[in-house]
Amino acid sequence: MFKVGIFFGGPAREREISFLGGKTTYTGLDRYLFEPIPVFIDGRGNFILLEPTLMESASIRDFYPPKAFVSSQKYPFRVYEESLSLSPEQEEAMIASVGKRLLPDEFKNYFDFAFLAVHGPQLEDGAIQGLLEWYGMPYYGSGLMGSGIGIDKIAQNELIQRTVGLNKRLFSFSKTEWDRFDKEVLFEQVKAQVGLPFVCKAPHQGSSIGVSFIKTDDVQAFEAGVLQSFFQKQVHPQAWISLSDEEKGAFLQQITNLDEGIAFPLFINEEKLCKHPAELWHELDIRFAEKLEPIVLSSIHSEDAVLFESFVKGQEFSCGVIQDFDGNPLALPPSEVIKDDEDIVFDFKTKYLTSVVRKGIPIRTSLENNEKVHAYVKETFRLFAFGACARIDGFLSPEGEVLLHDPNTLPGMSPSSFIFKQMAEIGLNVTDSLTYFIRFSLRERIRTGKFTGSYRKSLARLDASIRERTAHLENRPTKTITFEATDESYEIAKKLYNVLTASAQWRPLLEYKHPKLGSLMLSAAYMAKPTVADLNVSLSEPLHPLIASCRENALEVTRFITGDSVPEVTAFA
Repeated sequence: MFKVGIFFGGPAREREISFLGGKTTYTGLDRYLFEPIPVFIDGRGNFILLEPTLMESASIRDFYPPKAFVSSQKYPFRVYEESLSLSPEQEEAMIASVGKRLLPDEFKNYFDFAFLAVHGPQLEDGAIQGLLEWYGMPYYGSGLMGSGIGIDKIAQNELIQRTVGLNKRLFSFSKTEWDRFDKEVLFEQVKAQVGLPFVCKAPHQGSSIGVSFIKTDDVQAFEAGVLQSFFQKQVHPQAWISLSDEEKGAFLQQITNLDEGIAFPLFINEEKLCKHPAELWHELDIRFAEKLEPIVLSSIHSEDAVLFESFVKGQEFSCGVIQDFDGNPLALPPSEVIKDDEDIVFDFKTKYLTSVVRKGIPIRTSLENNEKVHAYVKETFRLFAFGACARIDGFLSPEGEVLLHDPNTLPGMSPSSFIFKQMAEIGLNVTDSLTYFIRFSLRERIRTGKFTGSYRKSLARLDASIRERTAHLENRPTKTITFEATDESYEIAKKLYNVLTASAQWRPLLEYKHPKLGSLMLSAAYMAKPTVADLNVSLSEPLHPLIASCRENALEVTRFITGDSVPEVTAFA
């Protein structure tokens, strides 16, 4: 059995999103083929063989740092371990309380493959990929070149312009320029280059962290957006002094949070390092008592440039690309981000904390336009040397122009992520998709010419196990999952289906009691719809020709992973 180290966490701002992906991978791996081993990367870069029971936690801060190592210090702050001042002995004790420290040269003693459910700098940019390559550990995702391009929004936009073509208006400036020049002058320069409204982005972040939408001709809104992308925050003395202790604590907790704040450690006026919110509280009280001047807080991991993009009025989409057995790109059916308000920017809060957007497959446009999207994303995948899987976002203008941006070499792995919904359309459920990611990533590592002999042996062993699994799948006892035409029943069925498909014992059958058509037997392709209403629409309409084409193009891959093509909907016997 293949042992798979599931890497999640890390020093980046997306560590909680990474934990969601780590949990999905941990529970979703096929237990017939793989043994999942959780490997937590803490904020200091330590690799920890984590106690498996801790994977049931709601968030990283629920188990790390452990409560025994955290002092409330006037206010019950929820902090990450970077805020703690620990001796080497205390750090070792903290690690030992949740698992066992691992050194990179020990990885091979515990697992055969590293599944990278990680995001952000040091994790998607080639840093951890290079470390794993040095120690001969095969890993999921793109290699060094593709990872390096995929993390840098400024570089990737320029490369897309020069290779596959891109007509979007872009502009950027550095932190040095921001500090040197008048803010109104810079604002005028940005407006001249990209127009108004525009989107302000942190170039090396994912999950739309550090993104803001500048809608009005307001220099103050511009300054606030730029500071957000630099991960800086200005604190005004009058505003701080007017707060109660409870309000001060809530304000500092917001700064502590990685998704909405600038996070700790941080610098005060780019001079004094501050590690803990309680320490910052003390500093603000003292400094504002001495001098009523604004203070600038800067993350220790702040950006050095800001990217500005013209706001595009059009259909926003996200399109996954995988590979066939020869390494050629296969585009999946693209998902459209359907918004209640076309002026909404798909930022972190919109993605994860609200329900103002929906995901539709494919884009609500002509077949020709959908095929045009496919052509562009496949060419980008090929030219940028992505591997195994990537997600490429973009816009389709009302005139039918395709504007690509933000290739993602390690797409999100939560159950509702774009990539799983798109993989379902070609017949691969979450468990099958994870098997694809591991198998085809292992094949990608062979193409680098490093550790080729051992990787080929591993691939042959895994392929044999996959063939054995599919050959005996029909012999497993079945479990029927029956659900009604309600969202609640549908969601319960999805969760149970994902559990059973990952098991080594059962073969789940899906029975949907349609209000008009009676009991139907469904396949994985129908278990990734957002709601029962979407499911009913997909059952009432003929198969979209783009989805039919995707299934045909990916048929060899689907049959290898599942042993079958995508089954038709039939009456449940």
